[in-house]
Amino acid sequence: MQPLNYPAYDFRFKNRENKVYIFDAVRKKFVVLQPEEWVRQHVVQHLVSEKKYPISHINVEKQLTVNKLKKRYDVVIFNPSGTIEVLVECKAPKVVITQQVFDQIARYNLQLKAKYLIVTNGLDHFFCEMDFENEQYNFLRDIPDYKVR
Repeated sequence: MQPLNYPAYDFRFKNRENKVYIFDAVRKKFVVLQPEEWVRQHVVQHLVSEKKYPISHINVEKQLTVNKLKKRYDVVIFNPSGTIEVLVECKAPKVVITQQVFDQIARYNLQLKAKYLIVTNGLDHFFCEMDFENEQYNFLRDIPDYKVR
């Protein structure tokens, strides 16, 4: 897999049936290593290692319903009260981050109501803070580090 704009992390890999698997510390299992999964695993490690979010607050690839359609979010981080603090949309490195990608995470967030959004393809990262009162998001340089509230 290609290098991403994240620090180098020490991932666990295994090969089975001519496929490479990467260990997902959140799901506690090996998953097939696809380009989007490579990005997702870097994001999770970054959030845990650099931003200090507890891994126990992170959830990966769960289903939600948006406009009666079943969708899957990539990563969410819950705060201690159980509401969603951060919603992350991961794309493969070859996928350009466009307005369409922001529209996708915005639709998901209509239901999830996360305070912060991250959109990344592993090379380009965008961070936003929601302004629910004005129905917009404001771009940030980064999301805040974890802090107990």
